[in-house]
Amino acid sequence: MAESTDAGRPDWIVIEPERGLASLRLGELWAHRELLGFLAWRDFSVRYKQSALGVLWAVLTPLVTVAIFTLIFGRVASIPSDGIPYPVFCYAGLLPWLLFAHSVQRATASVVAERNLLTKVYFPRLIVPISSTLAPLADFAISALVLAGMMAWYGVAPAARVVWLAPLFLLWAWLVAVGVGTLLSAANVYFRDVGQMIAFVIQVWMYASPVVYPSSLVSGELRWAHALNPMVGVIDGLRYALFADGAAPGAPMLVSLAVSLALLATGIVSFARVERSFADVV
Repeated sequence: MAESTDAGRPDWIVIEPERGLASLRLGELWAHRELLGFLAWRDFSVRYKQSALGVLWAVLTPLVTVAIFTLIFGRVASIPSDGIPYPVFCYAGLLPWLLFAHSVQRATASVVAERNLLTKVYFPRLIVPISSTLAPLADFAISALVLAGMMAWYGVAPAARVVWLAPLFLLWAWLVAVGVGTLLSAANVYFRDVGQMIAFVIQVWMYASPVVYPSSLVSGELRWAHALNPMVGVIDGLRYALFADGAAPGAPMLVSLAVSLALLATGIVSFARVERSFADVV
């Protein structure tokens, strides 16, 4: 569009897409926070509305899994647990892992599942995968009560630092889930086999994380390679926060933290760059 100026020369107005951090429009997430809360509540209510066992699923899933792991890895394989009763040790590692796994799986499928909403109404698309990662937090809270009961049963006293450290590592696990979930949700729009392979990836990723074994079993240069898995820092840190006799995380935790922040930034930026074409592809 051109307009004439006093000098008789056209004054051109050039409209260009936003670039850099401005293109993320993160401020819109806050402006649409009510929608974010509504979608998260809808996901939670739908999950349990027609479920016969209701919230018991949040308890049975980790309990049954820990029972199997205790029999196979704790009894048969005799994997050490840093002086902590193996069921408690395993459960403490499984809780953040299930939060991460469930959040990533739900986020990966979220954009495709909301195709009807995306093609009719405008709102920040980033809300969709983020809201999918919030519902599993309720499962985590319920399962954490079981962990408290297990610690009391086995006589494991919690460390005082759990009050301020546990929320930080919980936030860390959630941010990793947001980063991985947003990245995979965008990829799933264009390559639907991403949704098919996510269950396998999560299964392999779990055994690469110190859920059933302590990180102390990994030594030497492998310890630094092991720390490239962001969930290593999360699980080790949460165990340290929980148990008074827990081993303090070392320098490799900084590697896990750096990878976590890189995944979060990569996921959000990649999602923002391709979200404009979602309605045409999905």
